[in-house]
Amino acid sequence: MIIDALFGIGLTRPLTAPLDLVVSGVNALRAGGATRIVAVDIPSGVCADSGRALGICVQADLTVTFHCLKPGHVLRPDGDAHSRHMVVKDIGLPASPQQAADGEVIRTIETPPADLLAKKGAAHKYGHGHAVIVSGPAARTGAARLAARGALRIGAGLVTVAAHADALAELGAHLTAIMLRQANDGHAFRDEFAQDPRVTALCAGPALGLSPEAADLLRAVLALNRATVLDADALTLLADDPALFDALHKDCVLTPHAGEFARVFPDISEKLSAPARQGPAFSKIDAARLAAARAGCVVLFKGPDTVIAASDGQCVVNSPDEEAGWLATAGSGDVLAGFICGLLARRFPPLQAASTATRLHTDCARRFGPGLIAEDLPDVLPQVFRALGV
Repeated sequence: MIIDALFGIGLTRPLTAPLDLVVSGVNALRAGGATRIVAVDIPSGVCADSGRALGICVQADLTVTFHCLKPGHVLRPDGDAHSRHMVVKDIGLPASPQQAADGEVIRTIETPPADLLAKKGAAHKYGHGHAVIVSGPAARTGAARLAARGALRIGAGLVTVAAHADALAELGAHLTAIMLRQANDGHAFRDEFAQDPRVTALCAGPALGLSPEAADLLRAVLALNRATVLDADALTLLADDPALFDALHKDCVLTPHAGEFARVFPDISEKLSAPARQGPAFSKIDAARLAAARAGCVVLFKGPDTVIAASDGQCVVNSPDEEAGWLATAGSGDVLAGFICGLLARRFPPLQAASTATRLHTDCARRFGPGLIAEDLPDVLPQVFRALGV
């Protein structure tokens, strides 16, 4: 066993000779399989603020840190973790949220309390909100159906899919408890929903398309000024039309993966992708917070290390979970968008809706295990609820 205590939390520069040669030799011994490496605080060579390697770094089997996790322990800018396992040891300091450099709160997502998710017996369906999912055209309705099932399973009292007339028969063949409304264009969408105060949340983007008609629908969705999730094609439409981006409001949640983030926030993405020369290196937390401030709403930056930031600087991180690897499947993001929309419909604040949905999304994957496909996620959610005591 090798104990790595060369450098700890405060490293701000790459390892140079002769220490880079020492680390190279240590990693080679570990690769041979006969040697285990335990790192103290954080593997040497890793920036504790960003998780980025500042050059060569130790590849640890176990990292023991103290008091609380730091951003570099949970962020994975290079895809793979620099340590296979993490242990946090209590050293008697009072419990407190982790603080960013400027004092704004960064914390990891915790298990949501049962009473937050429960439905009270005296409430009726509209008391739990009405979620509206905007569908793509015929032959592209699957993503909207996944989102709709997610919204309904997570507790929205009523879910409606709004679609072009040509897509209604296709949707009706697959959906039963979910209602359908015709909305051929933005004008029809406004006529259908603008005067209905019972509509408490909307979701647009999954397989919406990139046509002028899709942009018109998105414009109508944002004009309602209600809690809104924007995913997939809606994000590309925002990137292509500054007027649509300017229509964002504080009750929106954007859910980009790395490619979509680069389209909507190209300068921030470029800064995040630049090689780390010194620490504290620009991190995914920094990127999400800058994006949220620019958009004026919550940004959920997806990935194994999902980062959720609000425009006021609050930020939560969903730690990577090796047991949730099967979430890397087509449609899982559509279900997540539906989960968020359902919680928004239930009047969860945007940051809370996004973080709670992300945690439940991960818990569903953990509970189902290998073989998971997107359709399984809503159906396993009741088991997750029961395990939480909901």
